[in-house]
Amino acid sequence: MRSLKYTAAVALIAAMGLAGPASAQNLVLEGGRIIVGDGSAPIENGTVVVENGKITQVGPAASVKAPAGATRVDAKGKTIMPTLIDVHVHLSKTMDGLQADFKRRAYFGVSAAMSLGADDSDVPFQYRAAQPAGSPRYFTAGRGITMPEPGREPTAYWINSVAEGTKAVQDNAAKKVDIIKIWVDDRDEKYKKLTPDLYGPIIAEAHKAKLRVTAHIFDLADAKGLLRADLDAFAHGVRDADVDDEFMGLLKQKPNFVLNPNMGARGAVADVSWLKAALPAAEFAKVEAGNVANEGAAKGYAIQARNLKKMSDTGMMIVMGTDGNTPYAPHFEMEDMVIAGMSPAKVIVSATGDAAKWLRIPDAGTLAVGKTADILVLDGNPLEDIKNTRKINAVYLKGAAVDRKAYP
Repeated sequence: MRSLKYTAAVALIAAMGLAGPASAQNLVLEGGRIIVGDGSAPIENGTVVVENGKITQVGPAASVKAPAGATRVDAKGKTIMPTLIDVHVHLSKTMDGLQADFKRRAYFGVSAAMSLGADDSDVPFQYRAAQPAGSPRYFTAGRGITMPEPGREPTAYWINSVAEGTKAVQDNAAKKVDIIKIWVDDRDEKYKKLTPDLYGPIIAEAHKAKLRVTAHIFDLADAKGLLRADLDAFAHGVRDADVDDEFMGLLKQKPNFVLNPNMGARGAVADVSWLKAALPAAEFAKVEAGNVANEGAAKGYAIQARNLKKMSDTGMMIVMGTDGNTPYAPHFEMEDMVIAGMSPAKVIVSATGDAAKWLRIPDAGTLAVGKTADILVLDGNPLEDIKNTRKINAVYLKGAAVDRKAYP
């Protein structure tokens, strides 16, 4: 009976066409600046050809031949780049809520997102299985793993023993999660946190099941312990202190390690004016009200920024994530990463090509022949100013134009 209900739910979702785009069409975007998403130099005066939702040609305009009958779009003066991928979100838990979450993400040029650790029902798995037409792709860590945190919503597995931790991994593996998420944080000394004798076996069990493990961290000491325990990624950077030589030495021993910095609040007044035309007045008023300077946040950001720059300079993989349910947050996060010292080019790769590699999406993340046509067209050049990712002219998911006449 459970299986029948699950199958019916998937069929219903698939039939809904949740993001409501136009039908996929043969499309030629002509004469724009192409940012491929792999760190290579941009193609000036380039053209991208899309047929049946896939990219079939990409290169200098003079070398590309438009197929007969294709819709031709003049992209002169514009930038054509891959859509954005957010590797760390926490989304709604109802089907209607997820539908709304992904419509809004599509509006802001996001084509994939991974929910990290609070999916405690079948609904997210049903949505992931369906991957509805026109919707950004959904990935999930299922239920994360932590020590008991009384007073908080118990969406994660609360464990006190190796056996409980092992069982939590096995339960997630049975649901075919995309990754295992753990929290190693006492949250300002409010709770006990996972210790090496607990998280070590969790990581080992996950690897046994061919699953990677990402960790919410705060303290440098925990970051070192997790690196020694063969963790695969940080879901936040170190936030209590500047990373030291010992940490960098441990990092050097793990060339495939991945950082999702999640820069958090910069503590400075930001430019939010670009949101005014999109958001409902009441929602924009809340954004404005919260847009204030905060000295404590600024100090915390400065630590994270120094650590991000030091880690990025090693050449390690950095991926963009926002930790929340704000659909336009990637555009602020990328700005914060540039302010921290990463180049706009590297930040774009972190939000496109490398994010796709991290989520194991082989047909996305770059503009290349054979890739799915998830394309962002901008009225500015983000290589000159990363804030130009906000100047969205058009969004295409699987070759179909997203309706951006009004914010969903």
